[in-house]
Amino acid sequence: MTGPLHPAAAIPDDVPDLARFAGAVATHINGGVLAQAADHDQAPVFISRAPGRLDVMGGIADYSGALVLQWPIREATRVALRPWRERRIVIVSAGPQGHTRRCEVPLALVADGERPYDEVRAWFAADPTRHWAAYVAGVFHVLAREHGVRFEHGAAVLIESDVPEGKGVSSSAAIEAATMEAVIAAWPLRIEPRLRALRCQQVENLIVGAPCGVMDQMATIHGEAGSLMALLCQPAEFQGSIRLPEELGVWGIDSGIRHAVSGADYGAVRVGAFMGYRVLAALAGLRVTPGDREGHVRVDDPRWHGYLANVGGNGFRRFAPDIPEELDGDVFLAHYQGTTDLVTRVDPSRRYALRTPAAHPVHEHERVMEWARQLRSDPDPRRLGALMYESHASYSACGLGSNGTDRLVALAREAGAAAGIYGAKITGGGSGGTVAVLADARARDAVLDIAHRYAEETGRDAHVFEGSSPGAARIGAVRLDPAKD
Repeated sequence: MTGPLHPAAAIPDDVPDLARFAGAVATHINGGVLAQAADHDQAPVFISRAPGRLDVMGGIADYSGALVLQWPIREATRVALRPWRERRIVIVSAGPQGHTRRCEVPLALVADGERPYDEVRAWFAADPTRHWAAYVAGVFHVLAREHGVRFEHGAAVLIESDVPEGKGVSSSAAIEAATMEAVIAAWPLRIEPRLRALRCQQVENLIVGAPCGVMDQMATIHGEAGSLMALLCQPAEFQGSIRLPEELGVWGIDSGIRHAVSGADYGAVRVGAFMGYRVLAALAGLRVTPGDREGHVRVDDPRWHGYLANVGGNGFRRFAPDIPEELDGDVFLAHYQGTTDLVTRVDPSRRYALRTPAAHPVHEHERVMEWARQLRSDPDPRRLGALMYESHASYSACGLGSNGTDRLVALAREAGAAAGIYGAKITGGGSGGTVAVLADARARDAVLDIAHRYAEETGRDAHVFEGSSPGAARIGAVRLDPAKD
């Protein structure tokens, strides 16, 4: 049995969930995963937290270089990590009602900095019961490959989260970021927050196999409570946080329809956007050379610097008639050789939409820029709401809508400004998940009424996300030391 653990530094008052977790960790020390090796009773435990995020504006435009505005939510993922001498990483995820998941990962798999990402990804993908652990163990491999970290020994890792999976509020980035904080504190390493976010994105892209942009990881690391994180995704230029005016509030309403960025819809839209950029480069006469692999090219682009978001609405409209609405993958590859995206591949056997997925980030960037300008001056809530409705319609045009999220947005429109509801839109990767709602700060009851009406109509649970909390970078990891005799 191990005695009580004591934080080496005070836990901030605005993260009471982390303070509660610190107390609960002692239970796992006395019989749980953190106590599996008895000779490590005096080893410290490192705890960390990272919140989920609500994509208020900018979703599915981050990988095309758009500005995005992200809201860190109250719900968070918490991690407790204890290094040990064993050459394995044992991960336990403690779920509700006592349900747990466990995965044991050989240290040799992830600690070898020379091992290709494809091999590590294949190991997790080979067994559905261990795929979830890639979000955690992948952090070790990315640090070994990209920073030359030598992991001579493994760790026991305990995960606890109230960020729901498949709701479009970035449960994946939260677990990556919380794990990253604990690992860099335990070894220890010096990696600045922006680079931590980029490494977390690599975990998801290269080991989990989900082609997400970087906005989720930046939001869960850089976010500030009560503020929108502004990020220009070229590739990850943090532009500070914009405080939401006191008279306005942001909520999220879950549609009850599961969403996944690893799904075919999101991936096809991303591929279509990069195909559209490649056609645009040809139309503009930009120099194109072979890339790092088959199906990948490089574009010498002094005009837009490789990002669709920089094309601008007027410029895109000039080229749009010559960008195909749709194109077969094999025809595209024969004519254009590939795209500039290293995260996805064009499937020769598939037909892709091009023009609409390429148009979305161009116009979404302009919408988000206007949103940010308004918030920094004298915002017109009705105009902000109108931009959200436009964004939602653009998602639907890309094929990333759903009947549930469409109905929630329709209910928000019906309630209208008279009830203090200004705007709503689908969030994140779309195809289900959560709807973000902008409303008067006093309109909580109206938001709850929308959720209640939706639940009655559909029979789906419509959880409401409210409140905010700080990102992982501000809290860091807290060291818990066993009590000394």
